[in-house]
Amino acid sequence: MEGFSSLSEIQTALNARDLKLSNLVDDYLARIEERKELNAFLEVFSSEAKSAAIIIQEKIDSGTSGKLAGMVIGLKDNICYLDHKVSASSKILENYISPYSATVVERLLAEDAILIGRLNCDEFAMGASNESSYYGAVRNNADLTKVSGGSSGGAAVAVQANLCLAALGTDTGGSVRQPASFCGVVGLKPTYGRVSRHGIISYASSFDQVGPITRSVSDAALLLEVIAGADEYDSTASSKSVPTYSKVKPMDGKRKIAYLSEALHSDGLDAEVKLKFEECLSKLIAEGHSVAPVSFEMLEYVVPTYYILTMAEASSNLARYDGVHFGYRSDNAVDLETTYKASRSEGFGTEVKRRIVLGTFVLSAGYYDAYYAKAQKVRRLIQEKTDDILSEFDFIMIPTAPTPAFTIGEASDDPVVNYLADIFTVQASLAGIPAISLPAGNNKAGLPLGIQFLGKRFEEDNLLSFSKNIEELLKKGFESQEPRT
Repeated sequence: MEGFSSLSEIQTALNARDLKLSNLVDDYLARIEERKELNAFLEVFSSEAKSAAIIIQEKIDSGTSGKLAGMVIGLKDNICYLDHKVSASSKILENYISPYSATVVERLLAEDAILIGRLNCDEFAMGASNESSYYGAVRNNADLTKVSGGSSGGAAVAVQANLCLAALGTDTGGSVRQPASFCGVVGLKPTYGRVSRHGIISYASSFDQVGPITRSVSDAALLLEVIAGADEYDSTASSKSVPTYSKVKPMDGKRKIAYLSEALHSDGLDAEVKLKFEECLSKLIAEGHSVAPVSFEMLEYVVPTYYILTMAEASSNLARYDGVHFGYRSDNAVDLETTYKASRSEGFGTEVKRRIVLGTFVLSAGYYDAYYAKAQKVRRLIQEKTDDILSEFDFIMIPTAPTPAFTIGEASDDPVVNYLADIFTVQASLAGIPAISLPAGNNKAGLPLGIQFLGKRFEEDNLLSFSKNIEELLKKGFESQEPRT
């Protein structure tokens, strides 16, 4: 199967009659079957995708197709799709059928995207390795012994392994960007409120944001254009007008870029990640951009602040899964109390239970002010400091992850190790600003590495424009990131 790197390539082939959409879908389906060991897909919509291909092909031939005609997309398993299963990769929602579609799904379908399946993820999007899924870990296509990253690990691997052209994930503290880095693809987290959360199974409501995982910046821009915008079903979705992101060109002129000195000199930063980062700095300087270190003294506080707040919100959001209203109910339930206790104990995995317990603790009487209230104050300080940097610079540059993908099982016994994998991604989440992870080549072992750029609030157009420059810049001199075929 030919490895297309962007929708424009596919649409060019379709319009030239060199490719039929039904054949493209068949090729993806065959590839999914061949690569089952990756464990990226929980469910494949084979017959639906084939039927959609025929209908959309007719639209293409008649010149009436939508913006996404030819794009085959996978959905993370916490995004609702009418009359389809959605489980957040948890036993407690096993076999649950969604009674409605998420707003982002409706917008994809309206532009003739083909939805090919449901993608594995960390349970309730809680994890940085995709090992907490009830359905098992997702394996990295670059090395089957390595993790995919999380929580959108299935989405990242599906794009990495050419099982679909693009995928939608959700990013709470890096869950689109970190797996994108581990898998050598593009991962975009929009500004909080840029995309509707209606129909997304909640983890932490003040952080969660849907974002695309793609092979190119241009596809990320197009997908954001389609899914972004106000939504009457989500009061947190911004009413700001949506720019035509798909028309964004590479940025002209020179820019001021800050990088966090504490990040570059962090003890936990892998030597090859640091080397790639320094190479990128050198390339930016050679291109005439202004690059300068800035101090971000609060780097050591971003992870504890993030986890205190998200665990508190998770404790509240997951209270609805009680064995009464919907979802899993234990066979050992004999009365109301045992229904609650047994259903939740059996239905939730270890990591989810850990976060619920810790979240309940930080919200409890006597501890609320010491933990939750203090974390909210620190969040504001992090946001203000980040905004201060971006008032002086155009973008902030930082590694996406401190290491390449680690070995499956390596960090499972120590949750703190897993949590620290988010150290470079949670700043953007706490500040509510857009951020993108771009492929930066591989290390000596052939594992992908990523570079991250943070932009100003609701200025995704500038971030995407500059990312197109960086996309080309990072290809020069780095190991090939050609799509796997």
